[in-house]
Formats: sequence, structure tokens, C-alpha cells
Amino acid sequence: MDRQQEFVLRTIEERDIRFVRMWFTDVLGTLKSVSIAPAELEGAFAEGIGFDGSVIEGLARVYESDMLLRPDATTFQVLPWRGENPGTARMFGDIRLPDGNASAADPRTVLRRAMARGAEQGFTFYTHPEIEFYLFRPDVAPGMPPTPVDQAGFFDHVPHGTAHDFRRAAITTLENMGISVEFSHHEGGPGQNEIDLRYADALATADNIMTFRAVVKEVALERGVFASFMPKPLAGHPGSAMHTHVSLFDGDSNAFYEAGAPYQLSMTGRKFIAGLLRHANEISAVTNQWVNSYKRIWGGGEAPAHVCWGHNNRSAMVRVPMHKPGKGQSTRIEVRSLDSACNPYLSYALLLAAGLKGIEEDYELPAEAEDDVWSLTDRERRAMGIDPLPASLDEAIRIMEDSELVAETLGEHVFDFFLRNKRSEWAAYREQVTAFELEQYLHL
Repeated sequence: MDRQQEFVLRTIEERDIRFVRMWFTDVLGTLKSVSIAPAELEGAFAEGIGFDGSVIEGLARVYESDMLLRPDATTFQVLPWRGENPGTARMFGDIRLPDGNASAADPRTVLRRAMARGAEQGFTFYTHPEIEFYLFRPDVAPGMPPTPVDQAGFFDHVPHGTAHDFRRAAITTLENMGISVEFSHHEGGPGQNEIDLRYADALATADNIMTFRAVVKEVALERGVFASFMPKPLAGHPGSAMHTHVSLFDGDSNAFYEAGAPYQLSMTGRKFIAGLLRHANEISAVTNQWVNSYKRIWGGGEAPAHVCWGHNNRSAMVRVPMHKPGKGQSTRIEVRSLDSACNPYLSYALLLAAGLKGIEEDYELPAEAEDDVWSLTDRERRAMGIDPLPASLDEAIRIMEDSELVAETLGEHVFDFFLRNKRSEWAAYREQVTAFELEQYLHL
């Protein structure tokens, strides 16, 4: 038993923790939880706990359902919203096969594998997400649009407002769990908010995002509202993104930084962007995995709908933020296509794989988009070599099907399950008769 595991067992005893929740995610990014007694934890560290993987989306087929969940002691935290005595704690778990090997269906394993490829080239992958979400009143009638908790806009300060008090409570809870927050503010839509997490390596960030979603929903329930990470819940208002700042570090040095280069961006950084752009459409079905995701992408509100990059250009899919003079370590790029309902493990694995491919294959970075891409005509965009992102989940699936990069990064099991699941979702959506159709065509 290592020191971290000993620390966990000692803390559980000292703080009277009676319930230990083991968290993990399915292939779609839904948080799962199983609670074990503290007395069973030492055995769980050594051997894992058994469960039926066939009942979890994408983990296993019925005839190979026996799986193990082994807690990761480095992720131990006490859950502050569960009261002090007796307490409840949580740890993320790694999914294992009965022989002890990592499960190819575990999203954490997929991301770990991608990060290991980066480490082989000397790189550590850091990420910093800006997570947007909506707060709605709980009294939503079936089939009717939800009611936002306020009518405020971008950066609005609403004294004693629900969102203002909510953000304070949520941030306090996150920080009590060791998750650092950089910024928070009201976003552009009514009831829409953003909370930005501090930089961490991609695996820690993905764990933090899953914890963030759970915290936000718990705090919302405590305050009589509900939180939604739906990419586009309100027509005519901005969707909820998860803009993610990324960088590669070689030891203590930022591999994206080069003094005197345009935007202080190194050739490594430029090739990484080129990889993201070339493979953008292939990975869209994962970074934007829901039917509703494409309502956000093509619904305006600064959502990026075209494959391009720019400096300080918020209509571009990839943005190079303004460099801070004298702070080369802060050089980074911002990927603006992700929405806040994606599976962060799989999405970050694919961002890293696409960027590394650009570096390995020496991709050339296309010309920068200096204009508002949304304001250009289709002909102007074609002349500039700017392709659109997929217009629907169906289109994204069809492109992903032929992607060697996505298949290799996700692994055969996750790749096949994900495509089957998304084809099923699209088929179910295609059968629906929407309110738009009834309003437009019922009188015919």
C-alpha cells in the first residue's frame, strides 16, 4: 500500500467518514457512482470491487460483464455538501478487467493512453476549461421552454441575484474540494453563467470537470433551481460552450512559446493548431456529441462553425489569445468548438491526438482568419480555404466513421460503441415531429 492510500484510510478514520463513493464515467460521459463501506476500502485498493459492466453504457457486452473498479487514491476528497458527521467522501475509480489489466472501455484509460503518447515525445498536456451552463427555475411544463432565473447579460452584476449567490456557493464548494477556480461571471444568455477552472494536466482537468458538473447540480438543487449543461437550451440565445485553453510543456518549458515569433507562438504550437484544424471534422462527433450540439454550433452567438484559426478572433474555431508580455509560460491556444456536455476524457484525448499528429507529420498551418468568419459569404470562405464544421450529428458521424485518428485514439471498443450509440440517437431524432414543423406545416 502506498502513502496516498494510507493517507486516505487515516483521513477516513479521523474524520468519521462512513460512506466512500467511487465515481467513474461511461463512454458518453455520464457520471456513475457506487458506495462502499470504509472497511472494504483496503481490499478495494488492492484488488478493486466487482460490478456488472454490461449495464453501463459502452463498458462491456453481456458475455464479458465481470469488471473491477479500483479507486485512485490521488483523487480522494470529502464531499462538503453531505454534512460533516457522519461524512461522505469520493474517489474516481479506474475500470479493470478481471485479470487486472486496464479496460479499453474506460474513458480515463483512453485519455491516459493519449497522454502517454505525448509523454513519449517529451510533452505534458495541460488544459484550462471555461465551462458555461444555464440556471432555470424548477417549474418547467413538459414540452415548454424552461424559464431562466434572470434576464441578465454578459458580465452583468445583479445585486442579491440568484446567479450571483449561486456562483459564490458553487465556487466555495469546489475550492473546499481542492478544485481551484480562476474566474466566474454571468454569461450572455439569460440565466447563463460561466466558471473557469485553473490549469491542470488533462486527466486532472477531466476529473475536475466531472466533479464540477456534480457540484453545480447539487448546489442548484439546494437553492431551488436546476442547472443544465445542454448545448443549446434556448433558441435565440447563446449556447453553452466549454472553451478550453491548451498547451504542451516540455519539462518546465512551454513548448508553445518562442520569443520573437508571431504571437510568441512556436513552430510546435503552429503545427499543433494545424493538426486540430485538419482533423476538426473527424473529432466533432465526440467534442459535440449530441443532436442539440449542432444547434449551438450553427445558432450564432460566437459559436465557431468553421474550421479556421485567428489571433483574438472569437469567430474562429481555434484562437491564439493575446500574449502577456514577459510571461512566456502563459502562451497557449484556445479551442472554442467543445460544448459543456461532452465527455471530457474522450474529447481531450482527441484534441491531444490531433495536435500531436500535426507535430509528427509536420502539418503546415493555413493562413490566419483575420475577419469575422460569420460575416463572410460562403463563396468568400471557400476562396479562403475555410471549411465548415459538420452541420448535424449525422454528418459528424459519417466523417468520424472513416477517421483512422479517432479509431486509433479511442480504441476499437469505444470507437464502435460510440458510433452505434450516436447512429441510434440520430435515428430517434429523425423520427420526431418538432414544434417548428407543426407551426410551419400543420396548415398545409
